[in-house]
This record gives sequence, structure tokens and C-alpha cells, in this order.
Amino acid sequence: MLPSYLMLDLETTGGNPSLDRIIEIAAVRVEEGREVVRWSTLVNPGTRISPFITALTGIDNAMVRDAPTFAEVAPRLLELLDDTVLVAHNVRFDHGFLKNEYQRLEIDLRTRLLCTVRLSRKLYPQHKGHGLDAIMRRHGLHSDARHRAMGDVDAVLQWLDLARRELGGEALQHAASALVAGAASLPPHLETAVQGIPDAAGVYLLYGESAQPLYVGKSIHLRARVVSHFQADHKSGRDMRLAQETRRVEFQRTAGELGALLRESQLVKQLQPEYNRKLRRTPALCVWQIADDANQRPQVSLIETGALVPEQLGQVYGVFKSAKVAREALLALADAHGLCARLLGLEAGTGRCFGQQIGRCAGACCGLESLDKHLLRVRLALAAYKLQDWPFPGPVGLREHDPVNGRTDIHVFDHWCHLATVQDDADLHEVLSNRQAMAFDVDTYGLLRKWLAAGGKLSAGLIRFEARQTVDLAQE
Repeated sequence: MLPSYLMLDLETTGGNPSLDRIIEIAAVRVEEGREVVRWSTLVNPGTRISPFITALTGIDNAMVRDAPTFAEVAPRLLELLDDTVLVAHNVRFDHGFLKNEYQRLEIDLRTRLLCTVRLSRKLYPQHKGHGLDAIMRRHGLHSDARHRAMGDVDAVLQWLDLARRELGGEALQHAASALVAGAASLPPHLETAVQGIPDAAGVYLLYGESAQPLYVGKSIHLRARVVSHFQADHKSGRDMRLAQETRRVEFQRTAGELGALLRESQLVKQLQPEYNRKLRRTPALCVWQIADDANQRPQVSLIETGALVPEQLGQVYGVFKSAKVAREALLALADAHGLCARLLGLEAGTGRCFGQQIGRCAGACCGLESLDKHLLRVRLALAAYKLQDWPFPGPVGLREHDPVNGRTDIHVFDHWCHLATVQDDADLHEVLSNRQAMAFDVDTYGLLRKWLAAGGKLSAGLIRFEARQTVDLAQE
């Protein structure tokens, strides 16, 4: 198949390469078509083996109690991997575990990879299943030790020998060499040709078996970012599961990074992908609003962001992920600044509040401090939480241009709300003439604030619609 390769299989305590450990290793090194080394060992994982894994593999805790640790067998495995190709059925799984085990020993494992699942798909495209059980059934292969490391290694070697006899040694070698030289790190079940994904800005959606996306991401280099999800050295079980579950990839082009960030945020909130977390906001986000009149009770009110009118944004303080978190933050400010919890609506009753009785309140609740002064101190205490006023007299646009494909996007904003992204004057006129009710989104607010403060990354320009004049952001 290849001039030199190491056929390998691992048994592990689970599927998470950063948490689970190896319990058995089997390897056969082949040189010029001839087996030169056959080696296997149980490994003491330093943790208990679950009944499920024992039922699957037959390996129990007693069997590995006196087995060597991975640190003890690591030098031998490195010798077998020296100057050869690591071959395994779903090689990303095995390589991910090896990579993590060697990292614990402060060794950076570097080796070329070949996945026999992908090789089977390449050699036998007419068949659907390419897992080891499917291959064995299809070709009439048999193993007395399925789910033991050496048993699975021998099963794959049997299949390689059968493929060589059926298709010829040259065809087998050509397919294997192409996979090693090319996209061997891509999962064998990926149906999308990554070569068709552009090296440009945009968003991508990873799908499994259903129509609901598993993950939405963004990048200014889409193809490289998508490929990075399928690298073999996954840092977490979550990353490995996502790569294993992904079957196809869709993408949407944008003119630049800002458009990609905005579209990613929109799609995550709209589609709620399972593996996205940061941008999946709950409707319970809230802010504090300070009363205009010092005599109002309470002097601050809690408002959910969904009920905010955009023109109010410069008059509120937050944002907090829940009413409980908002009250805890306000209570901490009251303690730190000697504010009255009763006037803030954090304590019921009349007369002296509890804080005043223990010396933590300046006494606005009982006439020792004026209500106007207390309200002023409330404003000062909450100042660090204040949302920024909209810095323009009306709506503005941020223009992004991709010089490679000539695409231009204009992102229209008003009072920190993203109204739309348009590509021509007709759509722009429609957005400005028929604006719907604006919805405040804290992620858009944070993104736009950073973008404007940085002067706009990439080639973006600010359009002031009241003057219809475009200004370079770097000059703002």
C-alpha cells in the first residue's frame, strides 16, 4: 500500500481525548508490503474503566492494574512511529488520544496520517457504510477479537490485502498516497468538498444528519477555518464530537469581517445551534434605569432589554444576564457606596433600612441625606455600567468592500441596532424609508462599539446618511 506504515488501534476509557485515557495499544509496522514488527500492550489508565467499556472491549480494571502506564510505553511507540505513516480506521480518533497523551509528557507528536475509512470511501464509492463492521460484513471478513486493539488491527490488514487483490496494488497505493499527501485530516464522512469553499470572509454552517445546524462560525479565511475543525489534535471532547458529527458544510460570503461577525450573531440567535454557546442569548437580559425624580420609589427600575426603546439606550445601565444578577450587582454597589437598599427597591419596609442601622447606609431613608444627593450618588455608582449614547444624529452605514470579487456591503445601524445589510442604493433607500421597529441586541452593541473605537478594521468607511457623505473611519 505505502512503502512504510504503522497500522494502529487503541482502546480507551471513553471518547474524550482530554479526559479519557488509553487502556490498550496494538500496532503492526509494515515495510515494503512485509510485516516487520507486531506489538501490543495493555495500559494502566490511572482511572477506572466503566462497565460499558468493559462490556464492549472485555478489558476490566483487574486486567490493567499491573499494566505499564502510557509514560512507560511511550518511548517504544515513538520508535515504531519513526519515519512512517500512522494508519488507523478513523485515524483522527486514535491520533487525538496519542497527541494528548504525549502532550502530558511534554512531547509534541508529529506524524503523517492515513485514515482507512476515507481510503475505503475512495476505493469503494459505490458502498454507503465504511465503518469497520460494515466493511467486514460487505467483504466477508471475520475477527475473533473485535473491539480488542490487535483484533481490529488484523481486521483492517485483512481488508487492505483483499482490496489489493480486488483492485490491484497500484490502485491501492495511488489512493493511499493521494490521501496522505492531501486532505488526510478531513473526516471520511464529510460530504462537502472543502476545495469549493472560498478563501474569503463569511460565515459557515456545520450540519450533521438533520436540517438543524450543529455549529455556526465566521472567518475572513473560510476554507482554512472549516478545515481547522477537522484537525486530528483536538483539544477537547466537544471539538472531537463536533468533527465526528459533521456531515456537510454550507457557507455564506460577506464583503469583510464586520459582515461576517454580524451574520454569525444573527444566525446563532435564529438557529440556536447545539455547539454554539457565547452568542445564544436568553430573553431575560435586563438593565437598570434611573428615575428622573428623586422622590420616585424606587429610584431605579429593572427593564428587560426586549422592552427597551433604542432611544433609551443612553439612559440605562447594564446589561445583566438575569434579574438576579442585576440585583446582586446593585446590592454590591449599595454596600460599596453607602446607598440605601430600600430606596433602590432591594429591601421592603419603611423607616431606617437595615444598612443604615449597621452603618452601611448614609441615611437617605431617614432624612440624614437628601433624596437628591442620594440619587446623584446612585448615578455615580452606576456610571461604570452606563450604555454609551448613540454618537450620531441619525442612522449611519458602515461600508465594506472586497477588492477580490468586487462585492460591497453596507451595514446600516441606528441607535446601536443593526437595521440591515444591503448591496445597492435601491435596497438602502428601502431600508431608510421603511424602517421597522428596532430591536436592541447586546452583542451587536458590543461589536459596533469596538469597531468604531478601533477606527474600523479592514477597508470600512462610515456613511452619514444625513449628509450622504462617506468618510474614512481612520479619520473619524
